[in-house]
Amino acid sequence: MPTATLAAPARFEQRVRHSRFLAVATSVDAAAAATAWIAAQSDAAASHHCWAYRIGDAYRFSDDGEPAGTAGRPILQAIDGQGLDHVAVLVSRWFGGIKLGAGGLVRAYGGTAAECLRTAPRRPLHKLITANVQAAPAALARLRGRLAQFEATLELAAIADTTLTLRLPAEQLPALERWLADQTRGQGRCRAT
Repeated sequence: MPTATLAAPARFEQRVRHSRFLAVATSVDAAAAATAWIAAQSDAAASHHCWAYRIGDAYRFSDDGEPAGTAGRPILQAIDGQGLDHVAVLVSRWFGGIKLGAGGLVRAYGGTAAECLRTAPRRPLHKLITANVQAAPAALARLRGRLAQFEATLELAAIADTTLTLRLPAEQLPALERWLADQTRGQGRCRAT
């Protein structure tokens, strides 16, 4: 099961029999973000823009005019082979005048993507959960100042400032519950939804 994603965008370029292959990769959280990023990275001067992304169980890939199965699938296999998730990779090709054949294309696209991902900085991929926190307004105000400590983001503040809805890594929930119990003398409530 993938446990990492990219910590920062990455790129790798190589030439294969006079064709230029440029791979760019980034971390993405949604399919719409992946397709928008791919469109923004595409260079009109390139012959082909082949890509793949994986976000949990969701994935897509495109050969962009190359023979079926020679570009998009090898890029997806590079993502999976590196054990990555929430990642999009675009490999652009500028044709150099020499045909590579199906096997050559698979090696060029898959190899360029794999090398880009191999050298990319990584960070752990945390399963995010939503938690509803109920406490007195003063305790919730202190919690807002400590969200970074729990790697949490505020989703919603409601009900007369006595409830916060947070997104945080699942492994941070016990620490948040302990902190809340200490701050509220056991009166605060934290429930994962």
